[in-house]
Amino acid sequence: MNKPSTLRWGLLSTARINRALIEPIQFSKNSKLCAVASRSYEKAVEYAKSWGIPRFHSNYEDLLSDPEIDVIYNSLPNSLHAEWTIKAMQMGKHVLCEKPLATSISDSDAIITSAKNTGMVVTEAFMYRHHPQTLLVKQMVDNGDIGNLQLIRGSFCYTNTRSTDPRFIPELGGGSLWDVGCYPISYARYITGKEPDEVFGHQITGPTGIDLFYAGQMHFPGSVFAQFESSFISPFKVNMEITGDNGRILISEPYKPGMKTKLILEKDGQTQTIQVKGEKLYYGEVEDIENAIIYGKPLRISLEDSKANIATIEAFYKSARSSKPVNIY
Repeated sequence: MNKPSTLRWGLLSTARINRALIEPIQFSKNSKLCAVASRSYEKAVEYAKSWGIPRFHSNYEDLLSDPEIDVIYNSLPNSLHAEWTIKAMQMGKHVLCEKPLATSISDSDAIITSAKNTGMVVTEAFMYRHHPQTLLVKQMVDNGDIGNLQLIRGSFCYTNTRSTDPRFIPELGGGSLWDVGCYPISYARYITGKEPDEVFGHQITGPTGIDLFYAGQMHFPGSVFAQFESSFISPFKVNMEITGDNGRILISEPYKPGMKTKLILEKDGQTQTIQVKGEKLYYGEVEDIENAIIYGKPLRISLEDSKANIATIEAFYKSARSSKPVNIY
């Protein structure tokens, strides 16, 4: 297959998160936003008109069949990510899929197999992983700026009062872990560069059975620990704290950093503020998949990386159900 010099994008659904991707796609010299699909004809028409999108489709299948589309942005509810990502690949489309890539290890395996069979590029849209702040934190830890890594703590909590939100529906992959807990879990795995060998956690469940609140702990090889909380029923709280035997890094905007951010480095009894020149948050993930498709560069977030995050989340749910620690590997 010839590699296009300009990637033509289609939005699979009219989800709210699309707004974050529209500007980066339209701004990029290597991409063009060409179409959007909805299961509602009226919604598809209105959405395309509102956002200046040239074409629309009144069902998802027609978008995947559109010969003038190269890349699909899959922003459907969590439980539909795997099904429609695989369908898109089978129709010859590359896919940027919203997190989580899937909601089971078996579904992530199916995506990996399909990517190998079709040759399509697929990656998970964890936007924070592409931001200069995240890359700098990783560099600082790897360089030994805080000594030997000991503990990572993270929070991603907010109050969700929208009773009809898909995040409250088990069949759609609802739950605080899948929605926001996946961030501190992913962050800890990225910083350690390893996979946890044991997890343990507790949850507060709601009327529909999804976790409204989750508190968990991971043990990594080398006696490194990570702790996190995720919630739909707590006041807004986001942070990451990375502790070594010679210092600590405090990150106040770990998951949605912007154009100007700062880190706090505590070391040798001194506190240093490190200013970070950032970038618009979602531009990095668009550029990353462009580079992979057009120039053959490796993706920053591999499918194996995404599978490992899913395996960790599945283990946390198993731990909460059994009230016991769970070994992953």
